[in-house]
Amino acid sequence: MKRRTFLKNTLMTAAVVTTFAGLMIKPKRVFAAWPKESFDITDLSDSIKSVYGHDDLSETSEVKLKAPDIAENGAIVPINIKTNLKNVESIMLFVENNPQPLSSGYNLTSKSVPSIGTRIKMGKTSNVIAAVKSNGKIYSASKEVKVTIGGCGG
Repeated sequence: MKRRTFLKNTLMTAAVVTTFAGLMIKPKRVFAAWPKESFDITDLSDSIKSVYGHDDLSETSEVKLKAPDIAENGAIVPINIKTNLKNVESIMLFVENNPQPLSSGYNLTSKSVPSIGTRIKMGKTSNVIAAVKSNGKIYSASKEVKVTIGGCGG
């Protein structure tokens, strides 16, 4: 057998097996996105209510929100959220003056470390609110971030 024929047949067999295996392997659990309706709401209070059923957030020092005082570019504002609270179920991030206040949401399992690092878009200077659901209560931290160049169409 010639070397080229051997390599060609081997590569073709590997491609078929990989394709077939890819069709047969199914994930145990599929994670879906947060309901789209929550992201389409334009009022901060209504947005919080759509996620939690109420807008009663308890400001606490247990939730640490790290954000810049001034964002040079509103298109990429780095945000870090962490907490030492136990039994954290979710972490949600709201931006008060954005067209859609709910920026992102993270559902966590009991084995997760309650720490999130992300980048968000901000259209203009606004309060950024981190809401953490733990043991059925909603804890929050907020910080004003000044934006010099808008990122949400500004």
